[in-house]
Amino acid sequence: MIVEQIMKKDIVTLTPDATIAEAINKMAEHRIRHIPIVAENDLLAGIVSDRDIKDASPSIFQLSENKDTLNKPIKSIMKTDAITGHPLDFVEEISSIFYEHKIGCLPIIKHGKLVGIVTETDLLHTFVQLTGANQPGSQIEVKVPNVAGMLSEVSDVFRKSKVNIASVLVYPDKDERFKVLVFRVQTMNPMALIDELNKEGYTVLWPNIPGISS
Repeated sequence: MIVEQIMKKDIVTLTPDATIAEAINKMAEHRIRHIPIVAENDLLAGIVSDRDIKDASPSIFQLSENKDTLNKPIKSIMKTDAITGHPLDFVEEISSIFYEHKIGCLPIIKHGKLVGIVTETDLLHTFVQLTGANQPGSQIEVKVPNVAGMLSEVSDVFRKSKVNIASVLVYPDKDERFKVLVFRVQTMNPMALIDELNKEGYTVLWPNIPGISS
């Protein structure tokens, strides 16, 4: 999946000369936490977060003394070194950027112009969709040797049991000789499938049902 498929294209923006007060109102009106700042021709000039606003704004106890602060241009507090992405970037690649840089949103740039934005919420929503966690079903975790062809072999048990697989994740086991296959399957009762997996000699880690899973 590429970024273009999940990014928001209807973006709330401000110009560098807009005031901090305008940014506060925009965030409250649209219930957002980040606003890209664009110059002429939709060129990205910077980005402002709710934390930037909070750090720059006077407290309610100082509001009467510092009203002029809210009338300062947003360019005085915006970050100009924003990390950006491209519409054709892979979602898993930008996910690692979010994790590595601890950011809450990523402006998406094409030919220097702002064309979209991706937030933490967008990534979480995408992850839920990709894993099928938003659909009725069951999760089964199977520990297998870390060798080629194991996914195909285990999937064949699902095929024989006529159980449809919604998604598959693979992650390493603590023991490097093994890996864990995480299946999201479209059945609410995986008991018979678990029994078949055990008969084939596979280790079912989840669900671990006494007397059935080993």
